[in-house]
Amino acid sequence: MSFGDPNNPYGQPQGQPQQPPQQPGYGYPQQPQGQPGYGYPQQAPQGVPPQQGYGYPPQQPGGTLQANNGYINVAGLGTVELATMGRRLGARLLDGVAYGILYAVASVIGLAGLVGASESVRDCSGIDPMSPDYSQCVNEAGAAAGGIIAGFFAALALLALLALLYEWLMVSIWGATLGKMVLGVKVVKENTGQAPGLGAGFIRYIIPMVGSLFCGLGTLLVYLSPFFDNSGKLQGWHDRAGGTIVIKK
Repeated sequence: MSFGDPNNPYGQPQGQPQQPPQQPGYGYPQQPQGQPGYGYPQQAPQGVPPQQGYGYPPQQPGGTLQANNGYINVAGLGTVELATMGRRLGARLLDGVAYGILYAVASVIGLAGLVGASESVRDCSGIDPMSPDYSQCVNEAGAAAGGIIAGFFAALALLALLALLYEWLMVSIWGATLGKMVLGVKVVKENTGQAPGLGAGFIRYIIPMVGSLFCGLGTLLVYLSPFFDNSGKLQGWHDRAGGTIVIKK
């Protein structure tokens, strides 16, 4: 019975290197290859979107409709309720009443001015048509009549300007006219949740006005166009052009 080489007390065959046993390092657990380390977030490979952390719902972009139930996610506002068409049409009717009162006041003032101007027109019937006074009277009467016509069109232009300023500026700056304020309706930008601003507010205003050139039928179609919106956001053609939505306050 051989006990091996006395110079090799551990009985290992000669010619093979001795390999010390692998031991884990002190204080640091060994990581299996290919698995993320403990305590340090792993970076996603390039081109791969990072995953959401546990316990946090995924963030939805602005303008995302919530299950087609009348609610929408708007940046800066969170989840808000879309204004129903009943509210919107009611607000439009209230604004129509405001327009009517404004037009009535302006019409009374303009009519009074026209009556006063017409009284200033000289009556040339008692003057000899062959005399120089007759020609002067006719010229003065024509100038007065021209002033009356000019005043009439100036009154119409003033009414149109007031309507523009009322609808355009109020929606652009505050997001609502008086009728919308009464019924709790507000116009906001779909991607920011803020008031539309002068540019989008003007686009939203001018499209129905262009429609009024077609005997008013175009304006009616624009205001009814949210009924035809298949996105569920109740956006009219003027809303889509201006990038706006109408919500309940």
